[in-house]
Amino acid sequence: MTPSPIALIVVDIQNDYFPDGRWSLNGVEAAADKAAQLIATFRERGDLVVHIRHEFTTPDAPFFVAGSVGAQLHPSVINLEDEHVVLKHYINSFRETDLQNVLNRHGIEEIVVVGNMSHMCVDGITRAAVDFGYKTTVIHDACATLDLEFDGVKVPAKHVHAAFMAALSFGYAPVISTAEYLNQSARSAA
Repeated sequence: MTPSPIALIVVDIQNDYFPDGRWSLNGVEAAADKAAQLIATFRERGDLVVHIRHEFTTPDAPFFVAGSVGAQLHPSVINLEDEHVVLKHYINSFRETDLQNVLNRHGIEEIVVVGNMSHMCVDGITRAAVDFGYKTTVIHDACATLDLEFDGVKVPAKHVHAAFMAALSFGYAPVISTAEYLNQSARSAA
């Protein structure tokens, strides 16, 4: 049986999320390294890699200001010339972008999601992709987030990440590690 067309969606791995950026995430460098491993695997197999890049539309944005260095893709995951880069202005990568058209033009039926932030754009694209009928997998150790606070309760990034990965894995998508995904891929190719 021939595997269905698959794409890796690399969500918002941009300079502002790194230590010298305007909105640094916990564990972002380790997550980006895992994402880079997956990008290399998808490229080697000849599968589609789509990069998502977020820019806010107002100049007073806290990060990802249009035209800034912080809004550019991080060098660790930079796109190749022939890879799609989808510019978005909302949490959901499908909203008012050509992402779905790109996937449909390539006959994509399955997507793998990596990137930032676990509790926002990774969550948003995963739920939307499943609602659009794509078989979706999230690679948890290739995603990052940050500490949050709600109603006086401080929530460490590892708990934010775990809560959102648990929620996605409960009803939306398999949530696995980079190693698990690469092992599954190797077995499928054999």
